[in-house]
Amino acid sequence: MVFESITGAAKEDLIVSLAILALHDGGAEVSGENINALVNATGNTVAPYWGALYSKLLAGRNIDDLLMKPGMGGGAAPAAGAAPAAAGAAAEKKEEKKKEEEPEEEVGGAGGLFGDDEDW
Repeated sequence: MVFESITGAAKEDLIVSLAILALHDGGAEVSGENINALVNATGNTVAPYWGALYSKLLAGRNIDDLLMKPGMGGGAAPAAGAAPAAAGAAAEKKEEKKKEEEPEEEVGGAGGLFGDDEDW
């Protein structure tokens, strides 16, 4: 990846993300002030709201879990390995529920196209 080709919000997002990783790796508190201070110390500039935005996003979350278990961050998507299993489990539940709701057809010897008198 060529970092010079990244511009705008994507560049600011990358700068702030790397600052967060550096703070976390160094054992420092990941706060809006620390994020902005580290970004400025590296000679980069980002919009002032980035530090506060990311610190609120990460508040109360374990960054190690976010790094080791993708998908745990925003709660938007399960981890890649869990997605097929979750989809399979959901399909099984749906099939079981469908089976419970559908009454089974009675199979009789006299039934059929002409032999069933109950429909008349």
